Amino acid sequence: MGKRILFLLLTNILVMTTIVIVWSIITTFTDIGGSFETGGPGLGIDFVALGVFSLIVGFTGSFISLGMSRWIAKKMMKVKVLDPNGSLSPQERSVVEKVHRLSRAAGLTHMPEVGIYQSPEVNAFATGPSKKRSLVAVSSGLLSVMDDDAVEGVIAHEVAHVANGDMVTMTLLQGVVNTFVVFFSRIAAILVSRLVRSEMQTVVRFAAIIIFQILFSILGSLVVMAYSRHREFHADRGGADLAGRDKMSHALRSLQSYVDRANVSRGTDDSAIQTMKINGSGKMSKFFSSHPDLSERITRLEQR
Repeated sequence: MGKRILFLLLTNILVMTTIVIVWSIITTFTDIGGSFETGGPGLGIDFVALGVFSLIVGFTGSFISLGMSRWIAKKMMKVKVLDPNGSLSPQERSVVEKVHRLSRAAGLTHMPEVGIYQSPEVNAFATGPSKKRSLVAVSSGLLSVMDDDAVEGVIAHEVAHVANGDMVTMTLLQGVVNTFVVFFSRIAAILVSRLVRSEMQTVVRFAAIIIFQILFSILGSLVVMAYSRHREFHADRGGADLAGRDKMSHALRSLQSYVDRANVSRGTDDSAIQTMKINGSGKMSKFFSSHPDLSERITRLEQR
């Protein structure tokens, strides 16, 4: 899939948590209002100030993750970027030509970077902060076991992700989720800190913020993963429009045949970019999976 998307759920959580930790440390040792408590009636929390703070932190973490997405993908997957004007093997040249041809058919005015990463998994991904700065990469495993029509179907799916702007859409959704995570984790931390002695409240609140933020981020990922599964169906349809339904269906059936190989360990944890791949790991429960079952995708495509 046009792994783009958004970002790296784990990267997003890390960036957000880092921002909150730094902010919490600063406000712990200064008077730069970090408590959001008013001392007024009710809960005594300044919800407006907290809401603005949550919005800024939530979308900052999301957009930082988006900006880093292409760079992170290249580093994590050790992608070899192919220079279309350089010396390429026939196989590499074929991949570049497919990406560029399908990108033009999708109406893209800026061609994505094209890359190959060494891995026995049968997979591909697309990522990048915008349509003008996107990357489409395929695994060496996919090129070694799939025929030309299947490879074209996979690439068409990834290009569809780029053309659909899925990365930006996922970023906006992640920003909204982040905002709620920061907002409610702060409220929960404030309430918990009031249950202990005053001299312990600062430490308890600091720890509670981190714990609740991680917990709520995991719960929020259910929403992000649900939308990720939805966009996979959409990208399958887009890939069928670009390469033809037969090739797209053939690509999905080929992936299904090699799904076990797609889960072979490469010695590198790439869970952070699973949402960017055409084929999910299949190791997580349905609700935490970034991809629908391949059988369901094939059925929906062929019943279209």
